[in-house]
Amino acid sequence: MKKKITRREFVQATAAATATMALVPAAGCTGSPPYDSKGLPTVRLGKTGATVPILGFGCGSRWMSVQNTDKALEILESAFNQGLYYWDTAANYGNEQISSEERVGMLLKERREKVFLVTKTGDRDADQAMKSVERSLKRLQTDHIDLLHMHAVSSVEDAELLGEKGQVLEVLHKLKSEGVVRNIGFTGHASAEGMKRALVLYDCDVMMMALNHQSTDRTEKFEELPAPLAMKKGMGVVAMKVIRPRETVNGLAVSDLVRYALSLKDFHMANIGMDSLEVLKSNLEIIRDFTPLDEGKMEELRLALQPFYEGNHLEWMNPAYLDGWNSHIQLA
Repeated sequence: MKKKITRREFVQATAAATATMALVPAAGCTGSPPYDSKGLPTVRLGKTGATVPILGFGCGSRWMSVQNTDKALEILESAFNQGLYYWDTAANYGNEQISSEERVGMLLKERREKVFLVTKTGDRDADQAMKSVERSLKRLQTDHIDLLHMHAVSSVEDAELLGEKGQVLEVLHKLKSEGVVRNIGFTGHASAEGMKRALVLYDCDVMMMALNHQSTDRTEKFEELPAPLAMKKGMGVVAMKVIRPRETVNGLAVSDLVRYALSLKDFHMANIGMDSLEVLKSNLEIIRDFTPLDEGKMEELRLALQPFYEGNHLEWMNPAYLDGWNSHIQLA
């Protein structure tokens, strides 16, 4: 009968495996970074020190809307083969058949050190967060996570809860000290105030935020918004919901939206979901020869995006919003 491993044994074994990997170079590695952008433009992601493409592959709702797993994996593998090695998933991303992490794990196991892996936990309680990370490691078929986000900081109160005794940040610091988690971050969708509070309270490595919080309604100084504050602290800053303005503003081109996000000085990169090889090809064409938009074009787009920045009718501004999930079903 197979012995059931305890949580303590699990973490110790994971940490030991990670330590071993740190001491033994990967085959063919001569001290240079293992990542290969295939010539795509890259950026240093703040405190992480990692060099990543300016475009990340989002493994949330759009990618998970591809019901055929083989087809979804074909898209992700093609992205990797063309230089997109920043993969962003989460414990609660999935569809009715499979979790996003399980899908990612199918490809990850053969190229682990060549992928910058990002996942998230939405749990706040320390014990539940530990269980979430353990499950993520199992699904992803890995012994370490490059960046683990505390998912969807929803308010000032939620931000303050993260660091309390017996809450999620306590566990993540422990896992980071053991090498299981290499960098800690948080994501924000609904509350700029909540993100700002988290920035003030904690020394995280990365923040990923919905793009609509990038602009000010002139009731506060721009430099006090989340992205500039995170940059000032030396954090990596990632934009999400980059394409979503098209749902509230007519006449916007996808290529303009991607270029706009990548031209913003307070973001290192953008994370975008892709559901077809055609969409992947289009996004790669945008970034291969990317140059920032001039100020005239940026102002034109900024004005066009005002309805988006006002936050009206954006589903992720609803407190009940579940990021990246295509159904109410929670997979084991």
